[in-house]
Amino acid sequence: MMPAVALIPARYQASRFPGKPLVPIAGVPMLRRVIEGTRAAKHVREVIVATDDPRIAEACTSFGVTCRMTSSAHATGTDRIAEVAAGLSDAVVVNVQGDEPLVEGFVIDALLEALDADPEVPMATVAHPADAAAREDPNRVKVVLDQRGRALYFSRSPIPATRDPRAGTPATLQHAGLYAYRRPFLMQFVELAQTPLERLEALEQLRALEHGFAIRVAVVEGWRSMPVDVPQDVLAVEARLREAGRC
Repeated sequence: MMPAVALIPARYQASRFPGKPLVPIAGVPMLRRVIEGTRAAKHVREVIVATDDPRIAEACTSFGVTCRMTSSAHATGTDRIAEVAAGLSDAVVVNVQGDEPLVEGFVIDALLEALDADPEVPMATVAHPADAAAREDPNRVKVVLDQRGRALYFSRSPIPATRDPRAGTPATLQHAGLYAYRRPFLMQFVELAQTPLERLEALEQLRALEHGFAIRVAVVEGWRSMPVDVPQDVLAVEARLREAGRC
């Protein structure tokens, strides 16, 4: 397997949580936690932060990580990393969301191994068994898979539904905001038109499915995604770190 480059899009002016990338989590800036977790991946050759904000760029210098300045006009983090990827030659690009402070190297490795194992798919992502509360939480995205481990659909609603109780309790998978793209497809993806379901669910990955592209999903055990969307989420992440003895 060829090593991949990991790109972390980081935007300072988040509408719900300004300054989010640099918020301290148990005394460590969130972006630094994401960087360190990503650096632990065996299949990643380099970690690069993509931002349009000089405050984040300055922090990256102190963290000892490469930073690339991008346009401030990008609508999504995917657009931001595509600008950086355009100047790179790596065959595979990993998009690690800057608000995933609990990301671990083995999760990214599982993502890249899933993509490598399915040469026909242009991208891959990650899921894990959902906690009970996540099933009904619209901020926690769910995914259902086909028999080959490819995504059938992503939704903020609880999927699959239980129509026939005799079928048993449905296994709910929570999607995590980590993606691996074959570089040519990443450049193609950001040029695709937005799609109806993408806009309805506010889930960018649905654009790929609606345009007919397959997404491989690596299902990982022993890890739970806990993205930071609003300030209250910081307390939940700190509690998880204390439980794990990591702070």
